[in-house]
Amino acid sequence: MYRLDEEKPQDFHEVEALYDLCFAPGRTALSSYRLRDGVPKVAGLSLVLRDDMNILAAVIRYWPVKVGGHPTLLLGPVAVHPTRQGEGLGALLIRESLAEARRQGWERVLLVGDYPYYRRFGFEKREGVEMPPPTNPDRVLGLSLRPGAWDEVTGAVTRFTASAD
Repeated sequence: MYRLDEEKPQDFHEVEALYDLCFAPGRTALSSYRLRDGVPKVAGLSLVLRDDMNILAAVIRYWPVKVGGHPTLLLGPVAVHPTRQGEGLGALLIRESLAEARRQGWERVLLVGDYPYYRRFGFEKREGVEMPPPTNPDRVLGLSLRPGAWDEVTGAVTRFTASAD
């Protein structure tokens, strides 16, 4: 049995430890981290999944960015503890958080990831969306949360700050 909750400030160190366990050293040097630096996570979408003993099993985070000036969600990272992989927990987090993003009124989601994995959730390669280097353009994927949300949305992905609104 698992419990899904919004990530709270007291979860921070445990969540970061799970990310360190699941991803290569230097993960914070990736271009997507520069877009997140100093920007608060999106409330209600950054989630933790805990088992019945309150042990962290999986996490997902979302950040606001802009694509060509259009507000967009940046999904990631999502991580599942190595002892829990293969149980569908990552897919559960993705589906639940995308449903909540729709309820919150977000129109589109962007991520950098493996197309063969994320296409089952409806993500497609996004031509013309420019992540900061060094990002492989074949790994830039997007999902419309409402029909046509990505139509004519191209350009640079930039930080979402109050002064950028």
